[in-house]
Amino acid sequence: MKAILTILIFSLLLLSAFTPFFGQEVGDSLSVSSSVSDSLIVADSLNAETDSLQIKKKRNEVNAVVYANAKDSIIFDISEKKMRLFNEADIKYKNTELSAGKVDVNFSSFDIYAKGIADSTTSDSLQTKNDSLAQTPVLIEGEETYEGKWLRYNFRTKQGYISYAVNRKENSRYLGEKVKKVDEKTYFIKHGIYTTCKSDPPQTYFEASEMKVIQGDKIISRWIFMFIAGVPVPVPVPFAVFPNETGRRSGLIVPTFGQTSRQGSYFRNFGYFFALSEYYDLTLAGDYYTRGGYGAKARFRYAKRYNFTGNLNATFSKQIIGESNDPDRTVREDWNLSFYHNQKIDPTMRLDVNLRFQSGTFYENNSTGYNDLLKSDVISNATFSKNWDSGINMTLNYNRRQELQTGNIYEDMPNLTVSVPVFFPFKSKGNALSREKKWFESIGISYAGQMKNRRNKVDGDLKIRGGIQHAFNINSNTKIGYFNISPRASYQEKWYNKHIVQHNYIIEEIDSTTGEIIKRDSLVTEDIRAIKAVRTFNVGISAQTKLYGMMRPNMFGIEAFRHTIEPRVTYSYRPDFSDNKWGYYDSYYNAEGKEVRYDKFGKEIYGGASSGESQMLTFSLGNIFEMKTMKDPTDTTSQQNKIRLLNVDANMSYNFAADSLRLSDLTIGYRTQIASLFNFSASTSYTFYDYDEETRINKFLASEGKGLFRLRNLSLSVSTTLSGDKIKETFFGKEEKSNGKEPLEGEHPDLRGQKHDSIYEETNEPDFTIPWNLSFSYNYSLSKNSAAPPLPPASMMSMNFSINLTKNWKITARGSYDFQRKEFSAPQIDIYRNLDCWEMNFVWNPIGTYRGFRFEIRMTAPELRDIKVTKSEGLYTGRR
Repeated sequence: MKAILTILIFSLLLLSAFTPFFGQEVGDSLSVSSSVSDSLIVADSLNAETDSLQIKKKRNEVNAVVYANAKDSIIFDISEKKMRLFNEADIKYKNTELSAGKVDVNFSSFDIYAKGIADSTTSDSLQTKNDSLAQTPVLIEGEETYEGKWLRYNFRTKQGYISYAVNRKENSRYLGEKVKKVDEKTYFIKHGIYTTCKSDPPQTYFEASEMKVIQGDKIISRWIFMFIAGVPVPVPVPFAVFPNETGRRSGLIVPTFGQTSRQGSYFRNFGYFFALSEYYDLTLAGDYYTRGGYGAKARFRYAKRYNFTGNLNATFSKQIIGESNDPDRTVREDWNLSFYHNQKIDPTMRLDVNLRFQSGTFYENNSTGYNDLLKSDVISNATFSKNWDSGINMTLNYNRRQELQTGNIYEDMPNLTVSVPVFFPFKSKGNALSREKKWFESIGISYAGQMKNRRNKVDGDLKIRGGIQHAFNINSNTKIGYFNISPRASYQEKWYNKHIVQHNYIIEEIDSTTGEIIKRDSLVTEDIRAIKAVRTFNVGISAQTKLYGMMRPNMFGIEAFRHTIEPRVTYSYRPDFSDNKWGYYDSYYNAEGKEVRYDKFGKEIYGGASSGESQMLTFSLGNIFEMKTMKDPTDTTSQQNKIRLLNVDANMSYNFAADSLRLSDLTIGYRTQIASLFNFSASTSYTFYDYDEETRINKFLASEGKGLFRLRNLSLSVSTTLSGDKIKETFFGKEEKSNGKEPLEGEHPDLRGQKHDSIYEETNEPDFTIPWNLSFSYNYSLSKNSAAPPLPPASMMSMNFSINLTKNWKITARGSYDFQRKEFSAPQIDIYRNLDCWEMNFVWNPIGTYRGFRFEIRMTAPELRDIKVTKSEGLYTGRR
């Protein structure tokens, strides 16, 4: 009843007292004299609920609803048109929100006064001189938040005054003894502090006697002292401007300074970043060396969300090593041009471009990254693809490979591929489920066509070859008893606009010592321009089945073991296309009078026709070993798991048409995976023939009493990727985690969330989500292709290990070891330390051609990253 009476009295007084102030929009026809009382106190001693008031607008004054809430009490002074809120007071008006322990509102002048309340248990050193106040004022305007000891604010003019204010943003904040707001975006601060540190008190901050803050633009200060660990830097900055806007912005890129023994003093990465639009930007930068060297770099980036993204980079550098009178003085000029574009035109079309053109020594003279320095070639690709609902696919591709050491260039331009999936021309259009399918209905036809033009520039000699290739495949699958019978036929047709003709001229010379006539060959190869076609085909048939073996132990959590055997027999036939009746081969006679046959189309882009008849019978045997686990009887949600233990495949073939060595090698492959942690694979090949020194002869080892077969090749690989989370998931189950939120429309779209970055160095931000991570691989290979003792095996181990000692420390070590050469290859150690508003990076290459180190401490805030201390030696100073 008390609450109901309070609400009734409160409503009647509002209708009578505030009608002259808010107009006639409050109430319908009720009216109460304003002389009832000068003031009203609404309180609840039990603090059970929060009183609230919605105050509607007055014409030409407050043009939106004002919401007022207080936990303890709301006091109205009707005659003075004032309101007072106490304890967790909160007022909302448009995009402005104010909360404090005490709030006084004057509706005549639209002034608000707010301050904290005494609380001996609360202390916040961030709010300087706030003593023991709690619920100190917090003013939120849009995305800006201000905290202070007390404040005065006017809703109408949006002017105000804040004592001992703190403004917090995502990555920075500024504090002030007194803050005066003169308009919606401009503040004046006395004895201000600007910092990007999260700690309290901040480790590093900038202090100024006077500051002017323009929201969404900049902070202007004069006579700024930088404090590090409470100690001021002796020399102040008389004037400075700090950025105070989110997203990207144009500005200078502060260079790095240093000195090398051979190039002199330098400054690098000096330039300007142009934030031209939310969809594209431009970076221009350069280097300068006091001994005459320089560099120029440019990067243009563009992006549109859900549509396309790309960038264009260009670099030129001229490095002068030594003085002008040094005998070993060298001048090195390098260039680089790269273009990246990724675009999904529509659901059926996309364009992917990744092109890079550069001088052969660009990486060697301009990069400090191992991945770049160890590259032997540069690959470029551009691909346009189109898919149709029918399954037809078309791809247009440009490919380029540049060898850095030799300068040779290999290009395929253009490379057009069209593929048609399997279709069944004889399949009935009726309901196949209601009748038995005829054998000819399973005949399927597929097609693949390709047009390619190849340009190879080797040792300065440009050679161009092109052609068109068509491939038709006909397949069928019929089940007879327990066997699947699959006949097939393949037809290939290659079109060329040129072929070769070889002429051998026999030259006779007289030996000056013996007087005998010596004959030698002089072979001349000539390109003949003519449109020719090479037509080849082959046919085959295969039969396969499956055999199953099962064992059910039903113990130790194992329900069953299963062994699947998949035998397969294939017969294939291909005629001898080197026969004269096909017209694909020609011949000449050498100096010894022997006829030498050659493929006239052997040098063309798709090759010519195969020589020698083939009647191949191939045997293959697949073995799959699996295990099924039991359900946990104590857990109704548990499921059976099928685990593949081992795959073993073996195959060999016999060629009835060969004149010797008809039996091929026996090849066996092994694959297994252990608990999703280790991957193991190996392959071996065995020959049944004996060797005569380095040549295999047509004699079986068994007939020579040397056993059935001998090892010819062996290779094995072991790899693993381990982490704390992965091991926990494997042995203790996967822990459910809430899904992350999808990015909202307008949240960091296009390039708006990207900074200018450095176009000189790519810095990977440390990932602290995994406490430790280990990637390990081991590769071993052995070759015995002669009767002589085999060469030493190739044995290489590679490892990449990273660990987070604490939430702020991360150590990474990577490298490889060659057991044959007994040496390490490209070892590197990275140490990272998060120092709140600073970060430390240490990179060390301890041995090798590219040894050296770089030690750097810099501020973490993007706008202050150019404040840093760097020390480097070896590779990282530009010396080789």
